[in-house]
Amino acid sequence: NGWRAVIDFIAPPKCLTCHAAIADPASLCLACWGKLTHIDAPVCDVLGTPFAYDQGEGAISAAAVAAPPPWDRARAAVAYDEASRNIVHALKYRDTMEAGLLMARMMGRAGVTIVREADVIIPVPLHRWRLWGRRFNQAAYLAQHLANQFAVSCRTDVLHRVKASRSQVGLKADERRKNVAKVFEITTENLGIIAGRRVLLVDDVMTTGATAGNCAAVLKKAGAAHVDVLTFALVLGPLRPHIE
Repeated sequence: NGWRAVIDFIAPPKCLTCHAAIADPASLCLACWGKLTHIDAPVCDVLGTPFAYDQGEGAISAAAVAAPPPWDRARAAVAYDEASRNIVHALKYRDTMEAGLLMARMMGRAGVTIVREADVIIPVPLHRWRLWGRRFNQAAYLAQHLANQFAVSCRTDVLHRVKASRSQVGLKADERRKNVAKVFEITTENLGIIAGRRVLLVDDVMTTGATAGNCAAVLKKAGAAHVDVLTFALVLGPLRPHIE
């Protein structure tokens, strides 16, 4: 606490998006916090999309019934919009690790049930060339902080991206699905880590669910008993192809 006070005196905490002075590090000012669209219950138990009114525990949306995803449950802390995009990009492209701390805290609150029920947390992997270019995997950073919060095992060496697919930015929904088809795998020596276990898949943003869906399908094929997905942000409404 003493060192924290010294650091705060030398470099006072600032809002992660507007950079106004705030009391606590890795946080937002009240104005920026108010701009976020928080996804609170009630939500679809499968897609994590918000309901207009409470439809009862375990309620599933028409979209989930019409096109069931490979995962069991999904949750997100906020809707993906201009306010949340600033936070995501601060971590993803500007290496602002405090943004990741905030995201992980918010994800932990939004997905507290599925995190506590998980046997192992696994981040969506980056291909080694993209990892080299970005220097770190933001999904792995979030997954590790969630694991620390809830004392759950985190494994970054189980699920691998074996093909360097193109960026999803600018792709339509069906193009996104084709782009990430057959790019993930689990090596034989890691099957025992997955088989019969409840897996929590972690990423920063879910857009169409193409990436999470392919990962979940691979995990289920490897014998996972249950696969949930937790992201910081979720795209609601019509797809905007420029979103990553």
